[in-house]
Amino acid sequence: MGGTVLISGTSSDAHTWNLIYVHLFLEERGYTVSNLGSCVPDDLLVHTCRELRPELVVLSSVNGHGFTDGLQAIRAIRQQSDMRHLPVVIGGKLGTDGLRNAGCTRRLLDAGFDAVFDNGDLGAFEHFLNRHRAAAA
Repeated sequence: MGGTVLISGTSSDAHTWNLIYVHLFLEERGYTVSNLGSCVPDDLLVHTCRELRPELVVLSSVNGHGFTDGLQAIRAIRQQSDMRHLPVVIGGKLGTDGLRNAGCTRRLLDAGFDAVFDNGDLGAFEHFLNRHRAAAA
């Protein structure tokens, strides 16, 4: 069984089906999920991370602004001394052009994300979860 995973939309993304899908995907793999929903401001995300102390944070975006919103969110999280090592990943549609962009992925990783799943690569996400679970055991 897995621990608690906090999932959240980004600050400008009003979509919810992606969050429901990720929620169910994680529950099917044994995780307890806390779902913050859509359009989550960075201060609420940070507050909830501090309150819940999840083993993993998953940000999901489908509006194409995941790159910009993600940078803002990870900076807010990593500025907190007690969250510098909290595993945080982002996935979905991260740009408006619909193309995979290695430069954007690199910038998100450099900013503090532990993994980036551009265009919703669920296979890579599941592989990450398996590695994360093995490392935690």
